[in-house]
Amino acid sequence: MGMLALLHGASSSEVRLLQIAEVDHFAQRVRLGKRPHPVPLDPASWTVLQRCLAHRDAWPTENPHVLVTKGTKPGRSPASTAYLSHILDDCGFPPRVLRSTRLVDLVNTLDPKLVAASFGMDPQAALIYLADHVDEGRLPAL
Repeated sequence: MGMLALLHGASSSEVRLLQIAEVDHFAQRVRLGKRPHPVPLDPASWTVLQRCLAHRDAWPTENPHVLVTKGTKPGRSPASTAYLSHILDDCGFPPRVLRSTRLVDLVNTLDPKLVAASFGMDPQAALIYLADHVDEGRLPAL
């Protein structure tokens, strides 16, 4: 969860609902939420995902989701929202902070409309991540 949130701006919902069928092992990418294109994973994120899948495979389950808990193992439902909200308690940062950090970086260095399109967001939603900072290098000389 942490790697997908920090490096790929994945929301808790995108990770919670991610299913095995949405993992492309050949291209090393995943389909996250409403994003228009699959997300290619960097080597570190791919390694973490492989560890998660190996852990999941150790449990006999028919659950189609990547994240399976003791409570969801016998069924087909995704992990609970509460589970995802506390999954990173040990690192001291909730998933939404990691996602927001990535989105702030992207929106402030790229075109917010492009970021919104690539994340499957409404363009207005991306604007809330604009920092209250003016890059002096982008202003015309007076």
